[in-house]
Amino acid sequence: MEKQLDVYRDWLGITETVRPLNHYQLLRLEMFEDTADKIRAHYRKMNEHVRKYATGEFSEQSQSLLNQLAKAMLCLTDTQRKREYDASLGRKVEVEGRRRTFEEILLANKVVDQAQLEKARSFADAVGLDIHQAVMQQKLATPEVVMMTYAESIGLPYLDLSDLGVDAQLAQMIPPNLARQHSCVPVMADGQQLLMASPSPLIPDVEEELRLRMEMPVRTVLCTPAQINEAIAQFFPRDAPEMVPVKKAKKAKKAEPAKAAGPAGQKPAGEPLSAEEFAKRRLLGTIMGFNIGVVLAVGAQYLAAGVAPVSAVRVIAVGVAVGLVVGGITFGVLSKR
Repeated sequence: MEKQLDVYRDWLGITETVRPLNHYQLLRLEMFEDTADKIRAHYRKMNEHVRKYATGEFSEQSQSLLNQLAKAMLCLTDTQRKREYDASLGRKVEVEGRRRTFEEILLANKVVDQAQLEKARSFADAVGLDIHQAVMQQKLATPEVVMMTYAESIGLPYLDLSDLGVDAQLAQMIPPNLARQHSCVPVMADGQQLLMASPSPLIPDVEEELRLRMEMPVRTVLCTPAQINEAIAQFFPRDAPEMVPVKKAKKAKKAEPAKAAGPAGQKPAGEPLSAEEFAKRRLLGTIMGFNIGVVLAVGAQYLAAGVAPVSAVRVIAVGVAVGLVVGGITFGVLSKR
């Protein structure tokens, strides 16, 4: 009788017979291994091995195992999720020590030297970038190394999108405009959590919008900018039809047919704005407030001076100061929903 394939035993060399395997057993790690680099190294080695079976008769089993390996790696390299997972396995909760900064990790791993880091700092300050973006733009390290280091420094997992890819079914539920504007794509739903790949952590407003739409918490998985751009071009092209904002969709279910009719594009009175619409209106109002403040302040100074000579620099400086105050007040008022 032909022996049945056991992918864990036959492909990964795992002798443990009790199933299901925990993440540490699956990645062949010591229990409660905390080193992110080691976790990723084990994952990469096993991922490459399992991919050898991706095009043969065992392609289905191969893809399933690849997904399991990715889930395990993403959980164990996410500080928050790992802590919760370890606790579920009986690990005593310990006080978290100080996390190393991006710069400290770069220097410790000898990715850059102190002189190169100073160069990156100066560039970041000059153009208003985060230090990891400056290192990447200055090409002091590969994008993959930069993003892995950045992920470790903020306690989030890093994923090579070519390993797992975008979940096509989940992508159909994400508004294309949101995906393009915030550079994010869905990779999987793991343990009732939606994992969104992006080059930077998602802002709270976007997480909330996705949570309401998908009805599950959202966690960010970091990847390189190039990979996210490629994924968005494939799954969220600019000609993709936009979706109804999640809050509007929920209201529409409750609305009566007679009330639903109205001029095309008109928003019903009293209906709350989506996070994206709210942010746009607040920004527009703030800009208008600033401009009005500058114009009024400059005009008032010239009227007060009459025919007397005035300093243009002083007039502009006062105008900008007044504009900033008015813009700040407008921003504060419009921030209240």
